[in-house]
This record gives sequence, C-alpha cells and structure tokens, in this order.
Amino acid sequence: MSDHEQPAADHAGTRPAAWRDDLTGGDDSLFAGRPQPEGEITGRTLTYEVTGRIARITFNRPEHGNAITSDTPIELAAAVERADLDPRVHVIVLSGRGKGFCGGYDLSIFAENSFAPPEGAQPVEGTVLDPVVQARNHNPWGTWDPMVDYAMMSRFNRGFASLLYANKPTVAKVHGFAIAGGTDIALYADQIICADDARFGYPPTRTWGIPAAGMWAHRVGDQRAKRLLFTGDSLSGKQAAEWGLAIESAAPEDLDERTEELLQRISLVPINQLIMAKLALNSALLNQGVANSGMVSTVFDGISRHTREGYAFQLRAATAGFREAVRERDEPFGDWKRAQFRKPEDAAK
Repeated sequence: MSDHEQPAADHAGTRPAAWRDDLTGGDDSLFAGRPQPEGEITGRTLTYEVTGRIARITFNRPEHGNAITSDTPIELAAAVERADLDPRVHVIVLSGRGKGFCGGYDLSIFAENSFAPPEGAQPVEGTVLDPVVQARNHNPWGTWDPMVDYAMMSRFNRGFASLLYANKPTVAKVHGFAIAGGTDIALYADQIICADDARFGYPPTRTWGIPAAGMWAHRVGDQRAKRLLFTGDSLSGKQAAEWGLAIESAAPEDLDERTEELLQRISLVPINQLIMAKLALNSALLNQGVANSGMVSTVFDGISRHTREGYAFQLRAATAGFREAVRERDEPFGDWKRAQFRKPEDAAK
C-alpha cells in the first residue's frame, strides 16, 4: 500500500460514533478553516438565530398576533434558506412570540383599510403588491383581474412552502393559535408539535377565503379536511394530534421541553441522512399533487374574495370594522372568540 493510501492515525474508525461529528469539525471537513455563517438576524416580521445544531425562526409581531404582512414570506424563505445552507444546522424550528403562533393575514389592512400599506413595509410601488393596485382589484364595482390576484397570493405560498421544500427538516411549534393563513404556514412544516389548548382552523371558509396552500387534505385526509373546511370549525391542539395533523401535543407548560427533546433527537442524526430521508419521503407527498393543490386553492381563494358574498363581507368590514364583520360571520357557529369547537359528545356539557 502506498503512502497516500495509508489511513490517517485518527481516522473515523478510531473514534466512537464519529458519524455524529459536526459537519464543520475535523481537518477532513469540507468547511475546515472557513468562517461561520452569520447566526442572528432581526427582520420586520421575524428573528433568526442558531443555537448548536438548531436554527430558530420566530415570528416577532406579538402585538398583532404575528399576523402575516407582505414581508413575511420573503423573510421566512430567506431565513429557511440561510439555515439550509448553514453546515452547522441540522433542523429548523419555527414558532411565534406572544400569545400564539400566527393569527393569519393582517386582514384589517386588506378588508378595512382599503389595502393601506403597513408602516415600514418594503417598497412595492408599481408592482402587483402596490396597495393602490390591489385596492382597485378588490373594488366591488370594478373589474377583477384574477391573475393579478394570483400573482400576489402565490408569492405568499412560495415563501411559506420553503418549509416543505427546504432540504433539512422543519418543525412548527404551535401555541395559542394557528388560524387561517397561519395554518398555511404550519401545514407546510415537516412536523407540527403543539400545546393541548392550541387552536388550528380556517374560519374564512365561511366566507371570504379558501386555504391557499391547499395542504389540509394532504395532512389529515379527505374526510377530515372536508369536516373542517365545510364548516370553518377549528381543532384543539389535542385533537390535532389525535387526527395526525400534529405529531404530538403537550400541556402548554410542557411544550417548550417536549419540543426541545424532539429537536435534540433530530439533531443527533447526520445532516446528509436527514436530507436523504426528507427527500425520499417528500417524493411520495409531492406525487399526491401538493403543487397542483396549492395552485388551484390559490385561484379559488381569490375567487372567494370576489363573489357577491365575498364583496358583502369586505363592504361590511369597511363599514362596521373588521372585527364586527368577523363576529357576524362566526357567531352563528358558536365559536366567536372560543378556543376550539367542541366534539359532538361534549355539546351538552
């Protein structure tokens, strides 16, 4: 055997469980001698940090229920890509500060204020995101261009879908609520872990919305997805785990600990193994037609805002306020401001 074929004195076989070494560790690492990527970012809608082998993305608009703005999909996709490219990161976790994960789109901007841009929003003048353009395209007495609407909404979907299409595993930690557009985000994650009393649902299917991501049937199956979307009802976190939407629910006070246990277990597995496992499993999921479901659902979401009923909701929100319009929509279902719908056997309690 020639010299260059001799194994190094400290080759992997001489070290216990060398396969668990950091990707950046050791002289034989592809990243040896290279600087570490930037580890912390604070955006308009979220923060990003890396602790050990875990990238942590946290929605950071707690005073607004972490409601979605035009910045959210861009910042989320950028943070996911940063984690995907960082050789230190094995798993990505997404959560929300404050009382809940994400309360959906900041619809008070859209329905009540005629698409006035939020303070600090990125410049969008002259694009399909221009609030003047969208206000005109949502004028009940004007002509609706469905593809201008689609160009706007599909942009949100692409950003949220970064959780699914990321090479590395993504985990959504949900407390409080993941409602309407918040579920579009959470359902794209590879795994959901939640508090027992968290709330998942899409009440806008009652009027003025269809889940644009189109992920419900892929996550809970046809019958259960229809049970939720035909009524706009919601699931508790405990029910979400029973239905298979979440992999686990925990008492609110235990959610952080249970999530960390899951993240630590995932982080013990080599990055290349995680990527291969995800790609293999995603091939089956994507063959179910995830992309097509998202396209069709995004178009229907736009249609739902431009029907007679959709315009009636929009005009009511503009006249009486968005919260009043939502109350009138949800109160007949008995879940206005309620954490979740009751099971039939609990209805008399």
